[in-house]
Amino acid sequence: MRLSLFKGLLLAAAASVMITGCTTNRTFGGGVDDVTADINLRARLFDDGLYDYSDVDLTVYEGRVLLTGTMRTREGKRHLQDLAASSANVEEVMNEIIIGPKTPFNQGTSDALIDEKLGFALLADNGVYRANYQIAVSGGIVYILGVAQGPAELTRVTDHARNIRGVKKVVSHVLYVGDPRRQTRATSR
Repeated sequence: MRLSLFKGLLLAAAASVMITGCTTNRTFGGGVDDVTADINLRARLFDDGLYDYSDVDLTVYEGRVLLTGTMRTREGKRHLQDLAASSANVEEVMNEIIIGPKTPFNQGTSDALIDEKLGFALLADNGVYRANYQIAVSGGIVYILGVAQGPAELTRVTDHARNIRGVKKVVSHVLYVGDPRRQTRATSR
C-alpha cells in the first residue's frame, strides 16, 4: 500500500508540474526531479524515526531544498541536514531550522494565513511570475525560494511579504534567471 501511495503522490505532483511548467523558469524534467526529491526526502524522514520531524517543513525548487520549522536539538537539526543533503536530486540545502519548542497552534495558524495572503498577492501581481516562487512561513518569518526575472521582480515579491501583518522578517533564497549556479545545474544533467 505504501508503494501505491508513493506512486499516486508522484503522479499527482508530476501532473501539477505539467500544468504549470509552461509558465515557470523550471524545465519539465527539473520539476519532476524536484517532486521526486520532495517525496523521497519525506519518505526518508517518515522511515528515520530518530527525531521528531513533525514541525519541519521542506520546500524544493531546482534541486535546492529549504528546511524550515523547529527541531528540539542541534543534533536533530544536523541529522536532518545530512538526510536532506544525501537525498537523490538534492544539490543544495538551506537549513533555516530553529532549535526550540514546537510551533504553538496560534502561531501555526498565523503562519498559514501569511502564506495564503502572500501567495494571493503574488498571483494578483502582473509583474511577478508566481509559479517561480515557493513560500514557507515559520514563526512569522517568510522564506522565499525560487527564481526571479531580475532585481525589480524580487523587490516586488519581498515588498509584498513585508507588507503583510504578522511578518517579522523576510529571508530570500531566490536566484536570478541568469545566475551561473542555475546554468551549471542545467548543463550538468
